[in-house]
Amino acid sequence: MAAEVICSRWTALVVRELLCGSTRFNDLRRGVPRMSPTLLSKRLKELEEAGVIAVKKTGQKGVVEYKLTEAGEELRGIVMSLGVWGQRWVESSLSLKNLDPSLLMWDMRRNLAPAPIPGRRCTVKFDYPELSAGRKTWWLVVENGEVDLCGVDPGYEVDLYVRSSLHSMTSVWMGATTLKDEMEASNIVLTGDKAVARSMHQWLGLSPFAKEKSRVGAAAKA
Repeated sequence: MAAEVICSRWTALVVRELLCGSTRFNDLRRGVPRMSPTLLSKRLKELEEAGVIAVKKTGQKGVVEYKLTEAGEELRGIVMSLGVWGQRWVESSLSLKNLDPSLLMWDMRRNLAPAPIPGRRCTVKFDYPELSAGRKTWWLVVENGEVDLCGVDPGYEVDLYVRSSLHSMTSVWMGATTLKDEMEASNIVLTGDKAVARSMHQWLGLSPFAKEKSRVGAAAKA
């Protein structure tokens, strides 16, 4: 019965988004961009019926928030362990095949550490030149300790320009390589505010599993 609740397709990822703080439908969609809105609605209904989440009104017409119940919170260890297992045992080249810039940028926004960035409003523009228009350019805006992600130009002066392939930036985010190595190989190029550029390795939001080392090669040798 427990497996029926959490093992259906996409459900673990929906729970992960809720555990990471997403509470509204559109934010959940940004965390699982390849999941259809219809299926997301279905999974949320199933989780509500299973007692994993509670649906609360916001006071705005047609807008609700999804909150984990005590039962939902107890799934944290399971979901995090699944992520650790994947980082250790799923071949990284497989993870780097079907990349999604919106998912990468959403997770980078969520895990970005504002402290190393100057106290004023700071805008970082990411450019993935190999992607099509509408997917290639993203802005992270940091102000008063808050981080916003924009898919269209917010109109602010850009402090740092980051030019990279999506593969290189995702590899850094996953912990498969380092920002320093990718910059030395000219796979990632930074232009603009030198202080913001120097501290990028400190503020860049990596996967919570990035520190986990792959064991795939070691297992093959054994």
